[in-house]
Amino acid sequence: MRGDDIKVLQGVQKNTDMAMKAIESISSKVYDDELAVQISRQGMKYAEIYNKATGKLLDARAEGYQGSNVQDMMLRGAIMGNTLLNTSTGHIAEMMIQGSNRGLTDMWKTINHNENAGSASLEIAKELMDFEEKNIERLKKYL
Repeated sequence: MRGDDIKVLQGVQKNTDMAMKAIESISSKVYDDELAVQISRQGMKYAEIYNKATGKLLDARAEGYQGSNVQDMMLRGAIMGNTLLNTSTGHIAEMMIQGSNRGLTDMWKTINHNENAGSASLEIAKELMDFEEKNIERLKKYL
């Protein structure tokens, strides 16, 4: 496996890991049952994509993405601060859309900086990006 493939797959891991942690932090603040189900489904799909990337990295005996406790604390702190005074369905949906947009931007950067990545790793990255775009569309109705 080439270095570019590893970086793309680590990027997928990073984005899905952040998304799963954000969902974990925000789930208890969601009071709309329909939105809660939507977010829960998203969490399961992120886990599925994360596992695909991890499997490819393990097959190649490559090191996976290692998040930091500081990043986790910053993410949780940002979510707590953002929902301290406003836990409305629209606000939660807006936060989720912003997260998906950040994930898309990050994946585009990763792909553009690793143009020698092969089709297998790019396929997983594209699956994540397509999923992020669909999430944004699904969440718009809650705004």
